[in-house]
Amino acid sequence: MPQPTLILTSEYARLGGDARQLARLQAAGELSRIRQGVYVPAAEWRALAVWERYPLLIEAAASTLRSTTVFCRQSAACVWGVPLLGTHTLVHACTDDGRGGRSRAGVRRHRVNTESLEIEERSGFLVTSRTRTVLDLAAFESFEQAVVAFDHVLKPDRSRGLMALTKHELAAGLAPYTDAAVRRIHAALEFADPASGSPGESLSRAYMQRTGFKRPMLQSEIRDAGGFVGYLDFEWPEDGLAGEFDGMVKYQKDEYLRGRSTSQVVIEEKRREDRIRATGRRVIRWTWSDLADPRKFAAFLDLAGVPRVRRPSC
Repeated sequence: MPQPTLILTSEYARLGGDARQLARLQAAGELSRIRQGVYVPAAEWRALAVWERYPLLIEAAASTLRSTTVFCRQSAACVWGVPLLGTHTLVHACTDDGRGGRSRAGVRRHRVNTESLEIEERSGFLVTSRTRTVLDLAAFESFEQAVVAFDHVLKPDRSRGLMALTKHELAAGLAPYTDAAVRRIHAALEFADPASGSPGESLSRAYMQRTGFKRPMLQSEIRDAGGFVGYLDFEWPEDGLAGEFDGMVKYQKDEYLRGRSTSQVVIEEKRREDRIRATGRRVIRWTWSDLADPRKFAAFLDLAGVPRVRRPSC
């Protein structure tokens, strides 16, 4: 879905419009104000998923902040196309002001040495480099977010024309961080694996690691008497168990449907799973809703018979 066009109060007034009219349209429910001085058509805003709104908040901030702004952390990740966990409304920007860290008008500023910061222009925004961005996520956000980000950048992002980063390249950027942050980064970077096929698979693995489950093999190739069957998202071969994360995307987006109807894709998936089961493997499936709570996901894995190797970490 195309993103709504921003309506800026300053631009509207410059073109001869009455800025008070925008406020009246908001009161009438025709416009939504997403930032002081920035509106979008209300119906288009409501039609967006929560994660589709965040890029507009970044654009709105860039359009109204008076000084040149370098976006960082979650905001830079959004611009780079790095998957984010959760819902985000705060825009994150760099500052070399000693009072950094405060949040004002929906923008949280983080104090950094901007003279040594590697800055790039991406999609019309100034952002921290791709390497610095994912290292920041690993340093300051959860282990799960770090794994999702690292798994993503360790393989090419062909839709955006971005090459894969290497673990060596990422580890070379640790100088700005404290010892505690470096330990957090190393833990996630060591665990990261470019074989992970999607953010949901990465989050699943991170939860498995945190809650003490045996580490699965990724993308195992399955064959039977009829030939190639497919690749498994997860496999515990010694336990005869296969795991599949179903993000539902394959049933909705054209690039996955490839001219097939949703029902055809469902039937093909069922046949594929039947062939996998015929090899003697048990197959378990889960979706995003099962990942809403790591404790419930762990209970699901226990019930399915996924082996544990240690007690959960806190």
